[in-house]
Amino acid sequence: MVRTLVVRGLLLGLLAGLIAGGFAFAFGEPRVDSAIALEEAHVAHDAHGHDRGEEELVGRPGQKAGLFLATGLYGLAVGGIFALAYAGLRGRVGPRSEGGLALAAAGTAFVAVILVPFVKYPANPPAVGDPETINSRTVLYVVMVLVGLAAAVIAVATARRVTAGPWARWTAAALAFLVPVTAAWTLLPTVDEVPEGFPATLLWQFRLASLGTQLVFWTAFGVLFGWVSDRAAGRARAVPATAATPI
Repeated sequence: MVRTLVVRGLLLGLLAGLIAGGFAFAFGEPRVDSAIALEEAHVAHDAHGHDRGEEELVGRPGQKAGLFLATGLYGLAVGGIFALAYAGLRGRVGPRSEGGLALAAAGTAFVAVILVPFVKYPANPPAVGDPETINSRTVLYVVMVLVGLAAAVIAVATARRVTAGPWARWTAAALAFLVPVTAAWTLLPTVDEVPEGFPATLLWQFRLASLGTQLVFWTAFGVLFGWVSDRAAGRARAVPATAATPI
């Protein structure tokens, strides 16, 4: 059964990744082009018309084509990991229906792994960010992801322990999630490397497009995985009844 779920996760993750790539191509790439144009204009101004130096190894057409490869590979990886986690959750936590559990798990993953880090360290377009601090910024982002995952686990464990009713259970779970997340938002250092004069509108259009790409991916993946899982469960329930029918 786990093997079936992993294969399902890989295939549907790939499909959801390509769907998210389409969204990123339509809404994110124009902002990337604008940011690159600003960066090139700034470099040209600083160089006073002299040679800019190294050329790009991959041009923008190649980068745009590679976007779908990147989102597809991302979907494969995430789909496989999600399927393993889903196999561990079935029958233990969350909704009892296959589709409901898939949607709940996908929504929780989006909040914990994407939204929580985004609030503290939102994505930046080209020309924003010091290349010398990329390692420290990556570490901080990963720490925020781990905090989000840990908070989700704590929230689920808290919800399972509360038996006073659905409102009390959801309130306790929300508090258990928000306390460590808010502490991390407050205590971790802030990174602000937006150059002076960079258009705020372009910055937030890019950030929202980046967040929207992830939202599209997790929504598409959760819906697809839940729909296919519900259909598979329905067929599995029908098989014993058919097998028991006398010949």
